[in-house]
Amino acid sequence: MPVEIEHVVVHGYRRAFRRCGSGPVLLLLHGIGDSSEAWAPLMPVLGERFTVIAPDLLGHGASDKPRADYSVAAYANGVRDLLDVLGIERATVVGHSLGGGVAAQACYQYPHRFERLVLVSTGGVAREVAPALRLLSAPYAELTLPVTRLPGARLVARGLAEVAKRTPLALGRDADELLRVFDGLPTGPARTSFTRTLRSVVDWRGQLVTMLDRCYLAEDMPTLLVWGERDGIIPVAHGRLAHEAMPASRLEIFAGAGHFPHHAEPERFVALLTAFMDETAPARFEADRWVSRLRNGRPTVVVADDPPEPVDEVQLSA
Repeated sequence: MPVEIEHVVVHGYRRAFRRCGSGPVLLLLHGIGDSSEAWAPLMPVLGERFTVIAPDLLGHGASDKPRADYSVAAYANGVRDLLDVLGIERATVVGHSLGGGVAAQACYQYPHRFERLVLVSTGGVAREVAPALRLLSAPYAELTLPVTRLPGARLVARGLAEVAKRTPLALGRDADELLRVFDGLPTGPARTSFTRTLRSVVDWRGQLVTMLDRCYLAEDMPTLLVWGERDGIIPVAHGRLAHEAMPASRLEIFAGAGHFPHHAEPERFVALLTAFMDETAPARFEADRWVSRLRNGRPTVVVADDPPEPVDEVQLSA
């Protein structure tokens, strides 16, 4: 059954979100250019066990698209504010792509508000990213986006997607998903929001931000990493690098999947997420331990410009 859009006003801006179910809270965050619709197919079954909240991040979907701060830290603030308005004190946060970077940042800024962290093909690990995103982050690149609304543009995109699916390119795995996002490419204020969001995390050299210099602080946070083996947007090597930096984390790689492993195998993803919730205890924030880590801790991985070397990963049962 469809999960209808709801709205609340935060700081004068309308925030859209989907909500269903009851029980422990799952907060689901989508990627750049996407919306809560990406999580909608999974929400009814997750709602049988959990209270599921999936917002449209500011500048995305049905949320307002003001001239505002679209940094990862600002999105983390918005997540905290939405939870407050909805009367939710603590949640397990699940983030895909950009949403993964926001989820990790929210756990860093507000560790007392989050019980577990699930990162799905997340951004914000190392520099490497799809060349198309680097190009779109260039100055004035937003001026080319209106071309996507011209007559025949979708037919051209569909043709390119079909060609990509017949090649060994990793992006071919995500051709249909990328076409779905392409169909929703914004105009006007939404286009500006998209480019401002992208430029806050990507430039011509790749990703600008990383969680690796602070992820040692998440030692007590149960963390699950999920990646597609054939991710053409953010390579699976980033998942292995994040797992190396967070030794207590779990890493699950979906063989043959691309940048959307939760869509490639939704039943497996739901089972994996449900088992992770059942098998782990909610994190308990202790200020003294946090401060001690800040004073004495050291990042375990140094971020390099080159793609990271593969490391062994922990495979959970499918």
